[in-house]
Amino acid sequence: MRKVATIILAAGQGIRMNSEKPKVIFELGCKSMINRVVETAKKVDSELIVVVVGYKKDLVIDTVPANDKIKFVEQIEQNGTGHAVMVTEKEFQDFSGDIFVLCGDVPLLRYQTLERMLQHHREKNAACTVLTAVMKDALRYGRIVRNKDNSVQRIVEYKDATDREKQIMEINTGIYCFEAQSLFLALEKVTNNNNQEEYYLTDTLDILNEEGKLVSSVILEDMIEASGVNSQEQLSNLENEFYRRQDHFEN
Repeated sequence: MRKVATIILAAGQGIRMNSEKPKVIFELGCKSMINRVVETAKKVDSELIVVVVGYKKDLVIDTVPANDKIKFVEQIEQNGTGHAVMVTEKEFQDFSGDIFVLCGDVPLLRYQTLERMLQHHREKNAACTVLTAVMKDALRYGRIVRNKDNSVQRIVEYKDATDREKQIMEINTGIYCFEAQSLFLALEKVTNNNNQEEYYLTDTLDILNEEGKLVSSVILEDMIEASGVNSQEQLSNLENEFYRRQDHFEN
């Protein structure tokens, strides 16, 4: 049996929350967002859960119940999603298997969706599997660009997209499953030669394609699962949806 692990990105402050406390410790349905994501990672039998912390890290660490499977890694300078995953590499030196990358502010993602991703990922022998969604109005989300064989070629950010690419309605949810070795080898090749001077996790998809490795995808059936929280208004709206369908999200 190949092992499973999870990286949870939880280093940001969340300025738009208009609060001094870290975004991920805000509660939805009487439970912090970070703990909802940690519980999801546990339900897919993650033998290791690495939480990337940064802003007011001690508050985040104190919010998560102690567990031998959970480790915390500090991202001292927040230089992008790719950099956030890079800082976890030492924790995975002896790990062989598949790694989910999740966001600490996406609290309603169901473990059943991750199980579906993992099954597809392994059946296809993919280096990476991206959770995507199809939207009638794709707004400013990153677009999924596919190869002729329908595998994923790359993710193009809206601001970098051509007019034709902006017509693509399939978007990136920011949720991934990687084969561990492929992930960290690709990250070694990621650069910060962009306007933000940040290391983007999405750049690994281009690199994996160049290496002849497969990047596959699973389409999310319920977009609410991938809804992130950037403001207290969004948190309130998501909490209302949670209570409306509580049995669905807690089973």
